[in-house]
Amino acid sequence: MHTAKQRDAWAAEPDGVALYVRLTPKGGRDAIDGVETLADGRSVLKARVRAAPENGRANDALIALIASALRVPKSAVAIRAGATSRVKTVFIAGPPELYLDALAKLAPTNG
Repeated sequence: MHTAKQRDAWAAEPDGVALYVRLTPKGGRDAIDGVETLADGRSVLKARVRAAPENGRANDALIALIASALRVPKSAVAIRAGATSRVKTVFIAGPPELYLDALAKLAPTNG
């Protein structure tokens, strides 16, 4: 069962899933920390990576983190929007039903 807040942090599309992510670079560890609501009301998946936001290293680390967490090849994960922003849209290619339950388990809702 998905909560409304979780569903807002990702959206199924015909050819995959779009994730809305707030990335913290130099976060001390590579981890997904649940779902949070931003000041503007949008829900995002919180992620942190050890990499610095230089030369795309934090984005590469985010792609690797999501690919590992969902057990998909890194080539299936791409930054669709917000490459230089903390809030990004990440796309995971493939049948959406493969990812929706895994995302719900991976991202507990933080109130």
